[in-house]
Amino acid sequence: MADPKGFLNHEREVAKTRPVDERVKDWNEVYQPGSLLPIISKQASRCMDCGIPFCHNGCPLGNLIPEWNDYAYREDWTEASERLHATNNFPEFTGRLCPAPCESACVLGINQPPVTIKNVEVSIIDKAWDNGDVTPQPPERLSGKTVAVIGSGPAGLAAAQQLTRAGHTVAVYERADRIGGLLRYGIPEFKMEKRHINRRIEQMRAEGTKFRTEVEIGRDLDAKKLRKRYDAVVIAAGSTTSRDLPVPGRELNGIHFAMEYLPLANKVQEGDLTVAPISAEGKHVVVIGGGDTGADCVGTAHRQGAASVTQLEIMPKPGDERHAGQPWPTFPMLYKVTSAHEEGGERVYSVSTTHFEGDEDGNVQWLHLTEVEFKDGRPEPKPGTERKIPAQLVTLAMGFTGTDRENGLVEQFGLELDERGNVARDADFATNVPGVYVAGDAGRGQSLIVWAIAEGRSAARGVDRFLTGVSALPAPIKPTDRALAV
Repeated sequence: MADPKGFLNHEREVAKTRPVDERVKDWNEVYQPGSLLPIISKQASRCMDCGIPFCHNGCPLGNLIPEWNDYAYREDWTEASERLHATNNFPEFTGRLCPAPCESACVLGINQPPVTIKNVEVSIIDKAWDNGDVTPQPPERLSGKTVAVIGSGPAGLAAAQQLTRAGHTVAVYERADRIGGLLRYGIPEFKMEKRHINRRIEQMRAEGTKFRTEVEIGRDLDAKKLRKRYDAVVIAAGSTTSRDLPVPGRELNGIHFAMEYLPLANKVQEGDLTVAPISAEGKHVVVIGGGDTGADCVGTAHRQGAASVTQLEIMPKPGDERHAGQPWPTFPMLYKVTSAHEEGGERVYSVSTTHFEGDEDGNVQWLHLTEVEFKDGRPEPKPGTERKIPAQLVTLAMGFTGTDRENGLVEQFGLELDERGNVARDADFATNVPGVYVAGDAGRGQSLIVWAIAEGRSAARGVDRFLTGVSALPAPIKPTDRALAV
């Protein structure tokens, strides 16, 4: 145990963000560099080393949280990094992007603010990189088996790294021009600078993983040919079909899916573009959707110089305290103010878009909405609440409905889908096609980064067992497993 009285002697402290007027002028991460290390030992000491650590159950990866909290408290960064990597391939990703369901399950959180698990995690891994503790781990010998991984997001990268270290020859296929999937082109730079992805890719290359960019399986390369070329395939193509909003005026110029808008801003940061073709500069921006992707659009619009930013959400405003139906240690739906919301804009709840209005040139100018109330679980318009708000750029951030069905991958493999439109799989993450496995959002549906990494690791074990008859990789989660924090 770190410090028996740590949770009594120290209050919760979190990473400090840079001033709003400073950070909206650049695309660097919002947190003050070096603000965590002076406080992280005390924060780690608040961990109580519970007899039953519910943080384990809240984390799909089963992270050994009390163990690396103890090492962080003692500032033994090498051992802390070893325990961190025992269950998580990419803690610098989760430490920046995961909503930390582990903290919602923290036992201390029953009657006090929980341990800052996420901040401890990112401090450990950043210190490990600084100290040179993160090194390539190539396999001692090769198996002679080959595996193709389709998609280079967190699920695909986790599966690829596990399988490479198991001795298989792995090639990752990515349809974009750079590796990283949504980590690269869906997550804004101010949430995670892409240097963190780049150094992991170099580590994986040194271990033996091969990468093939600008190759879309189903279009550029027939899936059947890919299956014949490799001994096994892992599909980690994500859930990339955006949910649309079929209302009058949807065809107007200036209305875009979030995943059309966000990647262009990242392309500017990569140096591919001087100015984003879809930009919020000088415009009244409306973001439809109240989740994390919507918040990413809000923060991006601020940095592009929007005249105003309004975020719409059909659901009622969440409360500040746990609802009775979401008791500890479940993941509660609480009102959350992200760094993007700190920077300005308006958030409007319990409203639904009725139609868009444009000018004579076909450009969107107004969004018409109405307030709603839920009856029998369905939103119903409230008479007399209709109004319109200025909207010269609209981004649709309402989630995703399944994996891509237009590129031919599903049909060419002959994959079966489940009732939600995801690729169906069994307890070993195997599809109905022998030797073809699925991990992450493609099989689970839209979910958290921590689930993607957990599923990538688990699918890798299934593939390893398929290829060799036995696997020394860590025991997998099951596709039906749902942590208490979901």
